[in-house]
Amino acid sequence: MGKGIVSLILCGACVLAATSGKGQAQTLGQPERFNAIAMVNNARASGAGTVQIQVTRWSTSAERAQLINTLRSKGAEKLLDVLSDMRPVGTIKTPDSLAYDLRYAHETAGEDGGRRIVIATDRPIGFWEAARNSRTIDYPFTVIQMEIGRDGKGKGTLSYATKIISKDDTIILENFGTQPVMLTEIQSDKGN
Repeated sequence: MGKGIVSLILCGACVLAATSGKGQAQTLGQPERFNAIAMVNNARASGAGTVQIQVTRWSTSAERAQLINTLRSKGAEKLLDVLSDMRPVGTIKTPDSLAYDLRYAHETAGEDGGRRIVIATDRPIGFWEAARNSRTIDYPFTVIQMEIGRDGKGKGTLSYATKIISKDDTIILENFGTQPVMLTEIQSDKGN
């Protein structure tokens, strides 16, 4: 399989961005639900193609700092351990699947009144995948990035089998597949 690489510059609004609190509009208590259509190669993903994301709490500044410091000082393997031990922040599922816990959720204010949301978790590793010691084991993260407008609508990406690499002031997401799943028609429903 090919690899798709997405580079993210650390600038306050990126995945596990710099520890400075400047320009951040972190919501620490209000639950929020997101519904989106999953698209792969401009076609609806198999099944219903709907992804349901429920954020029950937003990650704290201390949790965020812990993840950043772990990635920078100890690398992605230790980051996975720390992330998987964190208290869940919500769930992700499709209409016909069981929900899977999310471990990190953070939002920053956009210049246009919208928001940028980053959600991360360890991804489920199935029995057969683990037993076969597949190369996919080296891609243990799921990262969701969403741009939500003032109207509660938006778009984003879901990188399911991903490596997280820290290099200088850049965090690189390396996807096992050729590209992340595109999330379209995102609808936000706050307070549920």
